[in-house]
Amino acid sequence: MLLLFIIYIAFISLGLPDAVLGSSWPVMRNDLNASLEFAGVISLIISAGTVISSLYVNKAIHYFGIGKVVALSVLLTALALLGFSMSNLALALVFLAIPLGVGAGAVDAGLNNFVALHYKAKHMNYLHSFWGVGATAGPLLMANFLALAEGWRDGYMTIAVVQFLLVILLFASLPLWKQFVTHSVKRDETSAPLVTNMTALKMKGVSLQLIMFFSYCAIETSTGLWAASYLTTERNILPVDAAFWVAMYYLGITAGRFACGVIAEKVVEETLIRSGVVIILFGCVLLALPFSGELTKMGLIFIGLGCAPIFPNTLQMTPKRFGSSASQAIIGLSMATAYTGIMVVPPILGATAKVFTFASFPMILLFLVAILLLTTERLRRYSDMSLRQ
Repeated sequence: MLLLFIIYIAFISLGLPDAVLGSSWPVMRNDLNASLEFAGVISLIISAGTVISSLYVNKAIHYFGIGKVVALSVLLTALALLGFSMSNLALALVFLAIPLGVGAGAVDAGLNNFVALHYKAKHMNYLHSFWGVGATAGPLLMANFLALAEGWRDGYMTIAVVQFLLVILLFASLPLWKQFVTHSVKRDETSAPLVTNMTALKMKGVSLQLIMFFSYCAIETSTGLWAASYLTTERNILPVDAAFWVAMYYLGITAGRFACGVIAEKVVEETLIRSGVVIILFGCVLLALPFSGELTKMGLIFIGLGCAPIFPNTLQMTPKRFGSSASQAIIGLSMATAYTGIMVVPPILGATAKVFTFASFPMILLFLVAILLLTTERLRRYSDMSLRQ
């Protein structure tokens, strides 16, 4: 339980910087003489670093162990955030975005697999809800500093200090990680050969999981990014109200994951996943209906609640579906594909909306939900490991 507590703290820490750039950029760009759209370049590089580290974390953990990889990865993010707080040029942020993305991706993929292997489903759901706590706390913390002259620097410095404190905790807990793995992993698993990404890709069902993560993350990110624009342009909702309902969407994800953690021991993961997809579908239908703006707002909450169980419970099912020896490679590939969806789909959706208006937004979400439904249902057949023999 002590190690689980450390992992929870690590995921809060992982979420802290995720939404800070967007909330601080309007002030940062003035101090750094950067354009408004330059934040997109920084965000893209962070995501690219996350994709790359997700693909290579399997080898790193195999050779160095999960404890060292997580500690060193958090150290990378701490140094990058410290660099953000001291930067005087926007171009410097481009280079600092690389270690920030690489460190975050390794922590994300490594800890998700560790929890999937060694803990119950409720802990995976709690884990991702704690990420939501960090992602919510980051902008709130930054908001307290933005009123000051160049206060964003103090905001980044504070988050960096939190990360460095976590680094100390992680390095101090290395014996605990080693002891836990020694007692939890079977002897034949410790000497098992490394399952490479190429080997994992050839396993039946893995491609379905990758498509599923791509479509899910495209839905989650696109809704968060474009829902406010849809509400204001197509539903004539005031920007302030639109921002509030987008916040309610994220609250739905976070609260939904806490709720899933509570019921996870009574409801199997596959039922939670299926229920989530159906709730997202219902929310998208409400979003598309032209009758009432209130239904549209409620649609966002339902989409958020539906998103809650899908990501963590699919990760939790990975060792059961594909075997523990291959799970790290598959989760690494899944995270890489997920972040690819985050990078690729929202800009495409924005360009599509510019050509066809934002009325197309719910239709695109419904198309992505159809892919999500197809892949999650087909993945159910791989839950019985005997079917893969």
